[in-house]
Amino acid sequence: MAEGAMNSRLETFCDGVFAIALTLLVLEIKTPAVDNIHSSDDLWHALSHLLPSVFAFLLSFTIIVISWVNHHALMKLINKSTAPFIYANVFLLLTVVILPFPTALFAEFGFTDAATPAVVLYSFVMLLTNIGWILIARTALKPVLAKSDEAEATIRQILKQGKSAFILYSVCTILAFWFPLIISIILTLTWMVWLVLGLNYKDEKV
Repeated sequence: MAEGAMNSRLETFCDGVFAIALTLLVLEIKTPAVDNIHSSDDLWHALSHLLPSVFAFLLSFTIIVISWVNHHALMKLINKSTAPFIYANVFLLLTVVILPFPTALFAEFGFTDAATPAVVLYSFVMLLTNIGWILIARTALKPVLAKSDEAEATIRQILKQGKSAFILYSVCTILAFWFPLIISIILTLTWMVWLVLGLNYKDEKV
């Protein structure tokens, strides 16, 4: 099988997993129980209690979408494949499909007095996702799978950013044991920055 065809199958498989993970997220937003709704005011009140779930859904949706966009961009830099590179991609997918669970936990407890475990777990999954990106970049560089020198330089930049993010998410995961609300804000702002950077990204020919 040609190397390019192998990468095409890998990217298609990854796209499918990303899509499934996105779909699973919305299942955690439950409609209010009919037995508790007797008026419009009751329904508005019940819907207000869904705001933490909606926030958690939008945050995780943004995280998965950014990961998918970045994965798509990275695959455009690659024209070869190796077993370690494929397994690194699978590890990243593992962190993506795990995300709906900490999202549900964060939605339920992230804004309560029991927030600490939920925020710690959510931050830890972000750390695992970051490790996935580091593994992908490393396996794409040894041996070099990039299409060109420019593509290789871009992958090295991704690896550098991954190492910096590893420090950030490690610190956040630890500090979440004592400052869950602050860490929740930091994680949200971090992904907002990633979103802005992604929107301003200029696709370069490599």
